[in-house]
Amino acid sequence: MGCYLTFFTKKTNGKALPFAVSIEPTTSCNLRCPQCISGLRNFTRPVGMLDIELYKKMIDQVKNHVLHLNLYFQGEPYLNPQFFEMVKYASSNKIFVMTSTNAHFLSLENALKTVESGLNKLIISIDGTSQETYQKYRIGGELDKVKQGIENIIEAKKQLKNKRLAVVLQFVIFKHNQHEIEEIKAFAKKHKNIDFQLKTAQIYDYEQDTDFIPTETEFARYKKNALGTFELKHKIENKCWKMWHSAVITWDGTVVPCCFDKDANHAMGNIKNLTFSEIWKSQNYKNFRNQLLENRTEIQMCKNCTEGASVFA
Repeated sequence: MGCYLTFFTKKTNGKALPFAVSIEPTTSCNLRCPQCISGLRNFTRPVGMLDIELYKKMIDQVKNHVLHLNLYFQGEPYLNPQFFEMVKYASSNKIFVMTSTNAHFLSLENALKTVESGLNKLIISIDGTSQETYQKYRIGGELDKVKQGIENIIEAKKQLKNKRLAVVLQFVIFKHNQHEIEEIKAFAKKHKNIDFQLKTAQIYDYEQDTDFIPTETEFARYKKNALGTFELKHKIENKCWKMWHSAVITWDGTVVPCCFDKDANHAMGNIKNLTFSEIWKSQNYKNFRNQLLENRTEIQMCKNCTEGASVFA
């Protein structure tokens, strides 16, 4: 409610604490996806693994107002050896926990640990139905491992008689895999009690892209303009619900406004030095919200944001 009042009055307060946060287990990844800062190994911010004690400090500070935790940001969450303990700790504090994985580490043992951890939702990225297509973006990845990971999580849920964990197969649409959409839908349908979703791709240098933006415009965030270059299909408005409902905390405790700030260019503060509440209500955060309300297009990360239009039903 507070964010809608803010959009109407153009006055920020940030008094109500967010109901959702994303926490980054690691910046490390086993793949080299070319439209991912982690895959490109192109961070300018510090990289590393989230320590369990710092993580618990984060949860302890937000557990009274956070209902939903995305236990991922950049990197592959399963690479953090304390990942399952992290899920358990948040779950024990009655927080809904979800994560996203490339599924290369979903052995049957890890699948069983995943189910036992209390995880509520698992998104598995599968961006192709053939190895040739899959590896064009998921460089270094093996489609057979992903498929086996899917089978393992299904088996783990069966063995443990678990109905709690929702599993979602996610297909990010690119030019090179758009022809396999119907095939991936058919693949998903073969697996009972698993959901499926299509997702449009964020392209860094979208204006001049020739490799990744789908030719089927309904599957793209971008469209060609009169100059023959690409631009966002949707208008960027001076509002964003994320500034009032959620935040992201990187592996080293830095709080950033949203998941589009992949390199933490807009650091609001650090959990090591301030409480989350102090950071959320700080003048620094208030100034950023005001800038967004006045002219969002001046914020670099917002120029490639299609909030509310990136996932298909």
